[in-house]
Amino acid sequence: MYAIDAKGLDYRRLNSRIREAVAGGATRLSLSNVNGHRYIACGLRGPLKIELNGTGGNDLGAYMNGPEITVKGNVQDCAGNTMNAGSIIVEGRAGDILGYGMCGGEILIRGDVGSRTGVHIKAGEGQGPVLIIGGTAGDFLGEYMAGGTIIVLGLDSDAAAVGRQCGVGMYGGSIFVNARSFPGYAGKGVVVSSPDDEDLALIAGNIARFAGLFGLDAAAVLKDGFVKLTPRARRPYGSMYVGA
Repeated sequence: MYAIDAKGLDYRRLNSRIREAVAGGATRLSLSNVNGHRYIACGLRGPLKIELNGTGGNDLGAYMNGPEITVKGNVQDCAGNTMNAGSIIVEGRAGDILGYGMCGGEILIRGDVGSRTGVHIKAGEGQGPVLIIGGTAGDFLGEYMAGGTIIVLGLDSDAAAVGRQCGVGMYGGSIFVNARSFPGYAGKGVVVSSPDDEDLALIAGNIARFAGLFGLDAAAVLKDGFVKLTPRARRPYGSMYVGA
């Protein structure tokens, strides 16, 4: 394990140190005293494991293609921006615009997330990105979603699991929300239904991994059931751009 202490380093120097370590052959990194440092692991590729202690700054893991990042703390905005493959596992909370445009890999957040999580996520080259939120999500979850899977568990809270306009503009993929804490409404153009057997198998497999990572009882997480949100049409706003 190659250790880097971020204390006293600005984000440029920290990222230089990370890239120097990777170029030197390091495949496991431990980062300590991270305090809002931006762009950690941006664009990195391959079987690299990073343990981050502290608060990851904006664009953690952006454009990432393969590494696994485990955050012992929280992350700020835009984590997983346009990531293609790999894992971001966060033991705390995440800010806004989580997973913007991701087309592969997984993001697993134990706590709550901010607004506009999963905007424009898509399934690139047959991949299906997965985003699991252990707590609640803010407004516009899955806005313009084109593919992949979002699961919201609403753990540790009596609040609504999702905010306003959930799934608005989505034209692919599926959002699954804990039935107990689903507020009963979604964005315009979104169909709310019950998961079928294939959906339930998909949810159970993902929850088994999530529960294993965060020390939860998978059966207890699954007990309330889920509602499924899917797009009513493949081109929800197509008529807005076509002449009469």
